[in-house]
Amino acid sequence: MALSEWDQTGCLTHVRTIFFYQPPNTWLSAPSAIVDTLKLSLSKALVPFYPLAGRLQWIGNGRLQLQCNAVGARFIEAECDSSFNDLAGDSYLSYQPSNLFPSVDYSLPIQELPLFLVQLTTFKCGGIGIGIANSHAVVDGAGAFYFISEWARLARGKPLQAAPFLNRSVFRAGQPPLLTPPPSLDDYPQYKNLPLLLGQLDNSEERNKKTTKAMLRIMKSQMEQLRKMANDKPMARAFSRYETICGHMWRTACKARGLKQEQPTSLIIVVDSRSRIRPHMPREYFGTATFDVIAQSVVGDLLLKPLRFAASKVREAIEKVTNEYVMSGIELLKNQNDLTKFQDIHKDGPSFDGNPNLEIVSWLSLPIHGFDFGWGNEEHMGLGSHVSDGNSVLLPSFEEDGSIFVSMCLQEVHMNAFKKHFYEDIKEMCEYI
Repeated sequence: MALSEWDQTGCLTHVRTIFFYQPPNTWLSAPSAIVDTLKLSLSKALVPFYPLAGRLQWIGNGRLQLQCNAVGARFIEAECDSSFNDLAGDSYLSYQPSNLFPSVDYSLPIQELPLFLVQLTTFKCGGIGIGIANSHAVVDGAGAFYFISEWARLARGKPLQAAPFLNRSVFRAGQPPLLTPPPSLDDYPQYKNLPLLLGQLDNSEERNKKTTKAMLRIMKSQMEQLRKMANDKPMARAFSRYETICGHMWRTACKARGLKQEQPTSLIIVVDSRSRIRPHMPREYFGTATFDVIAQSVVGDLLLKPLRFAASKVREAIEKVTNEYVMSGIELLKNQNDLTKFQDIHKDGPSFDGNPNLEIVSWLSLPIHGFDFGWGNEEHMGLGSHVSDGNSVLLPSFEEDGSIFVSMCLQEVHMNAFKKHFYEDIKEMCEYI
């Protein structure tokens, strides 16, 4: 199966999530029932979703194809001496120890790496954790959660709700370039080097600094106040909560890092192109349809101007993602002799989007919870570690109360300042309003 340029660039590693369950006693009375249910239903799910049972293969010049050879997914059984309540913490979105997730040995040849891995961990309390790792080269976040949802339906004895759309020709996968000369890299700053700290020649010093993770929550009322501040002047279309929170986080990171006013800074935004190309792709498109864009500014403008300025920079970047822009970006990559420089495959460590830059991935519109495999919905959800400075993810509240969780990784020296400014600035803006 030919892969599109989006499949072959960016993060080619695995994205990890975990779901915690407390099955009823009727399930626990048969120790093998859960294992058998998960294995059988996963085997069934991998028939229509057969790309996940294959393996990637290099075909030269930093390019990949997918061998649909049915080698299969990897299923691991594990036991833990702790209760999952000891691990899940107060937030269902808390970070979890790495040994609860299936591990992937990236030192192996890529054709030996499973594309989908599951680890079933049984806790001493009788609860279980289903840790999942899926290859981002085969499917993006929207596709991954769609697969998990369908897998859960099969586990409950129900038929597929919707079959996957596997035709990658919508992104001209495997086809030669059409445009000569190709589009200019100047129109796609996401494929160029991000700004460095003033006075530094590379990011080696910054990327080697110790990082820490935090989960911050914005209540619905706080989000509403932020949007009021961003939309303090009449506009044809108000800034969305996503544009607003991105602008607020960008400003907060600049302030917490103590950056100089003349420091250039970029914000990496991940956009789902399914509804942005013509004709629209089905929601069931099973591949990578996300597209990185860059918002750019200098720190002084972000901090000295109102929040609406930062939000407008975010909107400006997102609105670039038209059908023409996406297809032109594909042409740009198709004309590259080698795609290696556009890939993150952990050979030299993950890509660095940190100081003075930031990356924000939104899962706000994704169905990240409510996965019932036959013993009820999960009680907690956890994330795999984001260990690189500047990486962040936005997630919806489990309680569906309109609040938003911000999963943030920053250099340890900056995290306390980020938390302080993150909430104090919201309070000050609310008082101003």
